[in-house]
Amino acid sequence: MHTDSNFILNTICDEFNFSDGNKKLSKYLKLTTYLREKIEHREFPHAYYLPSTRQLAKNLNISRSTVIKAYEQLQFEGLINSKSGSGYQITNIFESQDFDSKIKNDVNYPEISKKGKSFLKNVSLIHSTDEKFIGFRPGLPPLDVFPVNQWKRLSNLYWRHIKYSSLSFSDSSGIEVLKKNIAKYLNLTRGLKCDYHQIVIVSGSLQSLYLIGNALLNPSDTMVMENPTFPNVNSIFRSLDANIKPVSVDDEGIKINDLKLLENESPKLIHLTPSNHYPTGVKMSLQRKREILKWANKHEAIIIENDYDHEISNWKTKKESIFSLDQQQRTIFLGTFNRLLHQSVRLGYMVVPYYLLETIKALQKHSHRFVSPSNQVVMSQFIEKNHLYNHIKNVVDVAKERKTTFIENFKKHMHPSMTIKPSQVNSLHILTEIPKYISDTKLAEALNKENIIAHQYSKCFVEGQKQGLIFGYSCVKRPVIEKKIKKLSQLYLNFIEI
Repeated sequence: MHTDSNFILNTICDEFNFSDGNKKLSKYLKLTTYLREKIEHREFPHAYYLPSTRQLAKNLNISRSTVIKAYEQLQFEGLINSKSGSGYQITNIFESQDFDSKIKNDVNYPEISKKGKSFLKNVSLIHSTDEKFIGFRPGLPPLDVFPVNQWKRLSNLYWRHIKYSSLSFSDSSGIEVLKKNIAKYLNLTRGLKCDYHQIVIVSGSLQSLYLIGNALLNPSDTMVMENPTFPNVNSIFRSLDANIKPVSVDDEGIKINDLKLLENESPKLIHLTPSNHYPTGVKMSLQRKREILKWANKHEAIIIENDYDHEISNWKTKKESIFSLDQQQRTIFLGTFNRLLHQSVRLGYMVVPYYLLETIKALQKHSHRFVSPSNQVVMSQFIEKNHLYNHIKNVVDVAKERKTTFIENFKKHMHPSMTIKPSQVNSLHILTEIPKYISDTKLAEALNKENIIAHQYSKCFVEGQKQGLIFGYSCVKRPVIEKKIKKLSQLYLNFIEI
């Protein structure tokens, strides 16, 4: 018996009485009326199961045929569905997502804030995070190689030994043991030296950017970003009403010396992905990093160094980070475990200059408050016991194998008008370009209907656009890669001019 049907059974037995109401109605109609009202008023939630006909009949001391007849009437009205082997499930009669039609027009509400309207306007730039299918969604690691049992054991240990005092509020910037382990981890894997007090634990890169933007930007303040870049980055800072100055990227990284500023423009921020530019895979040269620092010092700007998948793109190599080269403490370093482990772990971090630290922590206290301490402790243990290192090694090996499979099948099956753009680094995505006359948005929508996920290249541009698709291959097993590329090839032929 379903747990939710137990809840409904207890409610019916407590509330329903055949002697109440219209005495002329038969028992089955009284039961039908009662259940209908409960469902229509959402007191019995959709997707819940009604009690079995046998169980309800027994508890109400009536014949089973009476219950069956009531259920059949509700099914005829579309309020419940019969699920073979499961019972009767309440349908969602309120499933329409047309919220505008549900707004009460005869009620006076306060006006939405300018910031609220701005975020609403730009939400379409955000790459969806709730797609049902994973192939070929960019940004996902090989989910099937995540060491579930190791994580589960560490999680069980945490809850087995937890003290009641630890179930209260946690430090908004993160627990000390995890911050210390991340500081050691960054030193060993990236040669980045920092004080663990500078580390702030967040749920991911988006939260980091939201906190930084609110800490530093007033409406119309100028900031700089690579063009192209993450659509999510563009969306955050557009929504904060920043004056965004896009700068193009070549095979050495952002061409910061090409930026022309007006006399009254003084950029506060510059967002960069130097170890693996998104989405082109360009690795910023040491000379360009020094140019960035010189430019930031001149303009008194803060640098956001978004190192979103350093471990994958720079496995066993230590390239100088901008943070490490910075002598003026004006660089914020961002990292995330979501792209290494899985998206639902919701753990990231940033290394913040001292002057900005208390402001960031205050903003976090007013918003997200703190990240789950249990996840933080487990992550700390995961690092200490070397599970993270071993997992990354496994991810790199599996991703490399699947990338080879993807490229081989792509070249074998795809029309030559869709081309793979060469990349300087290993990554978890592949960028392709398509002819200008094809809309990558319409192509992505068509693929999505056939359960193939790809992100649009055009959405990555702040200004000017190129058409293409970004594919994530590492989360898809080899046999499925070939199958989906064949399907991709067939669908793509509908868009090209032959």
